[in-house]
Amino acid sequence: MLVYHTVTAVSKVLSVCKRTLVWRIVRRNMKPYMLTLTFLCLIGAYSSFSIISVSEQDLALLTKENSSFILLRGPDDDSGADDIEISFNFTNGNSNNLLEPIEPVKIGPNSNITVSVVPRQAGHVDIVAVAPNNETDTGNAFVRVVVMKSHTVELISTIIGWIYFAAWSVSFYPQIVDNFRRKSVIGLNFDFLALNIVGFSLYGCYNIALFWIASIQDDYLSRHPRGVIPVQPNDVFFPIHAVFACAVTIVQCFMFERGNQAVAKWCWALLGGIAIFVTVILILSFTHVLPWLDFLQYCSYVKLGITLIKYIPQAYMNFRRKSTVGWSIGNVLL
Repeated sequence: MLVYHTVTAVSKVLSVCKRTLVWRIVRRNMKPYMLTLTFLCLIGAYSSFSIISVSEQDLALLTKENSSFILLRGPDDDSGADDIEISFNFTNGNSNNLLEPIEPVKIGPNSNITVSVVPRQAGHVDIVAVAPNNETDTGNAFVRVVVMKSHTVELISTIIGWIYFAAWSVSFYPQIVDNFRRKSVIGLNFDFLALNIVGFSLYGCYNIALFWIASIQDDYLSRHPRGVIPVQPNDVFFPIHAVFACAVTIVQCFMFERGNQAVAKWCWALLGGIAIFVTVILILSFTHVLPWLDFLQYCSYVKLGITLIKYIPQAYMNFRRKSTVGWSIGNVLL
């Protein structure tokens, strides 16, 4: 009975609406709108969508040698699709004088074309394929080009980079060894140590997440479509090792003689402010108010700020004591 009365009431309402002015206006204009909608649907059904890509997105060559990449077009939805003219723009880096201009090419469905790259000088630039219409997807049709003067120079640069990584990693141990030999940490500023471990912890969060978590990598690449993930395995190893070395030094502060040294009140206040800030943005990320990538970037900004100030307490302590006994200069030299 309830269903019957409901249907009857709805029918009465509709019959009243049909006699109103609004209903007559809607009915009179509905037909053209439906025809327009049908026409747009037919256009979408029969339009051809093309995908343009490249064989490789990173190209390295010398100034005196030419190279090439392959431009690819996938099979279109429309078997009778025409050729598409693809032009090339240079962006980022030295976009004016690094490479010889690349002439536009025409490419058909399910085909490929070899595109030559001729350098003029050393540097880096991005080659971006540009389509004449919005029905062509060229999001992945780009090549990052690096032109080098010499492979030897590039090798030397790589070796220097690894030496720097090794020296920075080893730099923590002179202080640990000095503390162990003296059985004392007098002369080592605790504010410096507290800021150091917090900074490297935040730095490690940024590197580890960007290196291992796929969703954060996708977010980064969506913001930087022609970029690369700026974290390498050694970037992950270093902060993990740094936190470990700082933790060992902190344990030594409890084990060995330390006199009346302690973390200063201003440092505790700064660390408390950092903790509150990180907690707030962490909650915002868990509640999907703040993207996780932004959370990590804010953590990296905090690390940058710590790096700028962390040596000041140790330098002031050395000045006040008129001595550097107890603080290993190896940390700075390495």
